[in-house]
Amino acid sequence: MAYQSVDLTLVDQEILNSYSNMIEGLACYLGEGYEIVLHSLENYEHSVINIINGSHTGRKIGAPITDLALNMLEKIENTDKDYITYFSTNKKGEPLKSTTIAIRGEKRRIIGLLCMNLYMNTSLNDFVKTLVPQTPGLLGQPAMENFADNSDELIESTLRSIRERVMNDSSIAPSNKNKMIVMGLDDYGIFNIKDAVIKVANLLDISKNTVYMHLRNKQNSK
Repeated sequence: MAYQSVDLTLVDQEILNSYSNMIEGLACYLGEGYEIVLHSLENYEHSVINIINGSHTGRKIGAPITDLALNMLEKIENTDKDYITYFSTNKKGEPLKSTTIAIRGEKRRIIGLLCMNLYMNTSLNDFVKTLVPQTPGLLGQPAMENFADNSDELIESTLRSIRERVMNDSSIAPSNKNKMIVMGLDDYGIFNIKDAVIKVANLLDISKNTVYMHLRNKQNSK
Protein backbone atom coordinates (compact mmCIF):
# COMPACT_ATOMS: atom_id res chain seq x y z
CA MET A 1 0.00 0.00 0.00
CA ALA A 2 1.32 3.45 -0.87
CA TYR A 3 1.10 5.92 1.99
CA GLN A 4 0.78 9.64 1.55
CA SER A 5 2.25 12.15 3.94
CA VAL A 6 -0.04 13.61 6.57
CA ASP A 7 -0.75 17.32 6.92
CA LEU A 8 -0.30 17.98 10.62
CA THR A 9 -2.50 20.39 12.54
CA LEU A 10 -1.19 22.42 15.47
CA VAL A 11 -2.77 19.88 17.81
CA ASP A 12 -1.05 17.04 15.95
CA GLN A 13 2.29 18.80 16.32
CA GLU A 14 1.75 19.27 20.04
CA ILE A 15 0.94 15.58 20.41
CA LEU A 16 4.17 14.59 18.67
CA ASN A 17 6.12 17.10 20.77
CA SER A 18 4.73 15.52 23.92
CA TYR A 19 5.89 12.10 22.72
CA SER A 20 9.32 13.55 21.96
CA ASN A 21 9.65 14.70 25.56
CA MET A 22 8.33 11.39 26.84
CA ILE A 23 10.86 9.22 25.03
CA GLU A 24 13.74 11.20 26.55
CA GLY A 25 12.66 10.08 30.01
CA LEU A 26 11.74 6.60 28.81
CA ALA A 27 15.20 6.10 27.32
CA CYS A 28 16.83 7.26 30.55
CA TYR A 29 14.78 4.67 32.42
CA LEU A 30 15.33 1.78 30.01
CA GLY A 31 19.03 2.32 29.34
CA GLU A 32 21.35 2.13 26.35
CA GLY A 33 20.18 -1.29 25.20
CA TYR A 34 17.09 0.31 23.70
CA GLU A 35 16.90 2.38 20.55
CA ILE A 36 13.77 4.56 20.59
CA VAL A 37 12.66 6.32 17.42
CA LEU A 38 9.86 8.84 16.95
CA HIS A 39 8.56 9.21 13.40
CA SER A 40 6.33 11.95 12.03
CA LEU A 41 4.30 10.95 8.99
CA GLU A 42 4.33 14.52 7.72
CA ASN A 43 7.46 13.88 5.67
CA TYR A 44 8.55 10.31 4.97
CA GLU A 45 11.91 11.47 3.59
CA HIS A 46 12.78 13.02 6.95
CA SER A 47 10.39 11.24 9.28
CA VAL A 48 12.66 10.81 12.31
CA ILE A 49 11.96 13.77 14.59
CA ASN A 50 13.68 12.31 17.65
CA ILE A 51 15.87 9.29 18.26
CA ILE A 52 17.56 8.01 21.39
CA ASN A 53 20.58 5.69 21.28
CA GLY A 54 20.73 6.07 17.52
CA SER A 55 24.30 4.83 17.60
CA HIS A 56 22.91 1.31 17.22
CA THR A 57 21.87 2.07 13.63
CA GLY A 58 23.70 5.29 12.91
CA ARG A 59 20.40 7.08 12.35
CA LYS A 60 19.91 10.69 13.33
CA ILE A 61 17.08 13.21 13.43
CA GLY A 62 15.97 13.84 9.85
CA ALA A 63 16.52 10.26 8.68
CA PRO A 64 13.85 8.73 6.42
CA ILE A 65 11.29 6.17 7.51
CA THR A 66 12.29 2.53 6.99
CA ASP A 67 10.56 -0.10 4.92
CA LEU A 68 10.00 -2.15 8.08
CA ALA A 69 8.27 0.77 9.81
CA LEU A 70 6.00 1.17 6.80
CA ASN A 71 5.26 -2.53 6.86
CA MET A 72 4.35 -2.35 10.55
CA LEU A 73 2.15 0.67 9.83
CA GLU A 74 0.23 -1.32 7.25
CA LYS A 75 -0.23 -4.22 9.67
CA ILE A 76 -1.50 -1.87 12.37
CA GLU A 77 -3.96 -0.33 9.92
CA ASN A 78 -5.36 -3.81 9.32
CA THR A 79 -5.81 -4.75 12.99
CA ASP A 80 -7.85 -3.42 15.89
CA LYS A 81 -4.72 -2.58 17.91
CA ASP A 82 -2.51 0.48 17.71
CA TYR A 83 0.68 -1.47 18.31
CA ILE A 84 2.54 -4.53 17.16
CA THR A 85 5.41 -6.40 18.83
CA TYR A 86 7.79 -8.66 16.93
CA PHE A 87 11.25 -10.24 16.86
CA SER A 88 13.72 -9.58 14.07
CA THR A 89 17.39 -9.15 13.21
CA ASN A 90 19.13 -6.13 11.72
CA LYS A 91 21.65 -6.04 8.89
CA LYS A 92 24.42 -6.92 11.33
CA GLY A 93 22.56 -10.04 12.40
CA GLU A 94 21.86 -8.66 15.87
CA PRO A 95 18.66 -10.03 17.45
CA LEU A 96 15.99 -7.48 18.27
CA LYS A 97 12.71 -7.40 20.10
CA SER A 98 10.74 -4.49 18.71
CA THR A 99 7.49 -2.64 19.22
CA THR A 100 5.86 -0.19 16.84
CA ILE A 101 3.11 2.01 18.29
CA ALA A 102 0.81 4.16 16.20
CA ILE A 103 0.36 7.74 17.40
CA ARG A 104 -3.05 9.18 16.66
CA GLY A 105 -3.86 12.85 16.37
CA GLU A 106 -6.98 14.80 15.59
CA LYS A 107 -9.85 12.85 14.05
CA ARG A 108 -8.06 9.63 15.08
CA ARG A 109 -5.63 9.87 12.17
CA ILE A 110 -2.29 8.11 12.55
CA ILE A 111 0.22 10.97 12.54
CA GLY A 112 3.35 9.22 13.75
CA LEU A 113 5.02 6.05 14.94
CA LEU A 114 6.92 5.27 18.10
CA CYS A 115 9.39 2.44 17.49
CA MET A 116 11.36 0.75 20.27
CA ASN A 117 14.10 -1.77 19.57
CA LEU A 118 15.65 -3.85 22.34
CA TYR A 119 19.10 -5.10 21.34
CA MET A 120 19.01 -8.54 22.90
CA ASN A 121 22.77 -8.98 22.71
CA THR A 122 23.30 -6.02 25.05
CA SER A 123 25.71 -7.11 27.77
CA LEU A 124 24.36 -8.03 31.19
CA ASN A 125 26.65 -5.42 32.69
CA ASP A 126 24.98 -2.67 30.66
CA PHE A 127 21.54 -3.86 31.76
CA VAL A 128 22.59 -3.93 35.41
CA LYS A 129 23.75 -0.32 35.15
CA THR A 130 20.14 0.75 34.58
CA LEU A 131 19.08 -0.97 37.82
CA VAL A 132 21.69 0.54 40.13
CA PRO A 133 21.94 4.26 41.05
CA GLN A 134 24.95 5.82 39.35
CA THR A 135 24.94 8.98 41.51
CA PRO A 136 26.80 8.67 44.84
CA GLY A 137 24.46 8.79 47.82
CA LEU A 138 21.32 7.69 46.06
CA LEU A 139 21.54 4.16 47.44
CA GLY A 140 20.99 5.50 50.94
CA GLN A 141 18.16 7.83 49.90
CA PRO A 142 15.48 5.81 48.13
CA ALA A 143 12.61 7.79 46.65
CA MET A 144 9.43 7.56 48.68
CA GLU A 145 6.17 6.52 47.05
CA ASN A 146 2.93 5.89 48.89
CA PHE A 147 0.15 3.79 47.38
CA ALA A 148 -3.19 4.83 48.85
CA ASP A 149 -6.85 4.09 48.23
CA ASN A 150 -7.96 7.71 48.70
CA SER A 151 -6.59 11.23 49.22
CA ASP A 152 -6.96 11.15 53.01
CA GLU A 153 -4.90 7.98 53.23
CA LEU A 154 -2.29 9.45 50.88
CA ILE A 155 -1.94 12.58 53.02
CA GLU A 156 -1.70 10.56 56.23
CA SER A 157 0.82 8.03 54.93
CA THR A 158 3.03 10.70 53.35
CA LEU A 159 2.93 12.80 56.51
CA ARG A 160 3.75 9.76 58.62
CA SER A 161 6.82 8.96 56.50
CA ILE A 162 8.08 12.54 56.50
CA ARG A 163 7.40 13.05 60.20
CA GLU A 164 9.36 9.92 61.09
CA ARG A 165 12.31 11.16 59.08
CA VAL A 166 12.16 14.67 60.56
CA MET A 167 11.71 13.48 64.13
CA ASN A 168 14.75 11.21 63.83
CA ASP A 169 16.91 14.03 62.48
CA SER A 170 18.73 15.47 65.51
CA SER A 171 20.02 18.40 63.45
CA ILE A 172 16.49 19.86 63.25
CA ALA A 173 15.52 21.90 66.30
CA PRO A 174 12.28 20.80 68.01
CA SER A 175 10.74 24.20 67.27
CA ASN A 176 11.32 23.64 63.54
CA LYS A 177 10.01 20.08 63.30
CA ASN A 178 6.50 20.99 62.11
CA LYS A 179 7.92 23.55 59.71
CA MET A 180 10.16 20.94 58.09
CA ILE A 181 7.29 18.45 57.91
CA VAL A 182 5.10 20.99 56.11
CA MET A 183 7.92 21.87 53.71
CA GLY A 184 8.54 18.18 53.06
CA LEU A 185 4.87 17.63 52.27
CA ASP A 186 5.00 20.56 49.87
CA ASP A 187 8.00 19.01 48.11
CA TYR A 188 5.85 15.95 47.44
CA GLY A 189 3.00 18.08 46.07
CA ILE A 190 0.60 17.10 48.86
CA PHE A 191 -0.89 20.58 49.04
CA ASN A 192 -2.17 20.24 45.50
CA ILE A 193 -4.81 17.93 46.99
CA LYS A 194 -8.09 19.61 47.92
CA ASP A 195 -8.36 20.55 51.62
CA ALA A 196 -4.86 19.21 52.30
CA VAL A 197 -3.95 22.27 54.39
CA ILE A 198 -6.83 21.66 56.79
CA LYS A 199 -6.10 17.94 57.01
CA VAL A 200 -2.39 18.47 57.65
CA ALA A 201 -3.15 21.10 60.28
CA ASN A 202 -5.40 18.67 62.11
CA LEU A 203 -2.86 15.84 61.93
CA LEU A 204 -0.07 18.07 63.26
CA ASP A 205 -2.37 19.73 65.80
CA ILE A 206 -1.56 23.21 64.52
CA SER A 207 -3.69 25.89 62.89
CA LYS A 208 -4.16 26.10 59.15
CA ASN A 209 -2.72 29.63 59.34
CA THR A 210 0.50 28.12 60.68
CA VAL A 211 0.61 25.73 57.74
CA TYR A 212 0.12 28.65 55.33
CA MET A 213 2.85 30.60 57.13
CA HIS A 214 5.36 27.78 56.65
CA LEU A 215 4.40 27.51 52.98
CA ARG A 216 4.82 31.28 52.48
CA ASN A 217 8.19 31.25 54.20
CA LYS A 218 9.32 28.41 51.97
CA GLN A 219 8.18 30.27 48.86
CA ASN A 220 9.85 33.51 49.98
CA SER A 221 13.13 31.72 50.65
CA LYS A 222 13.48 30.65 47.02
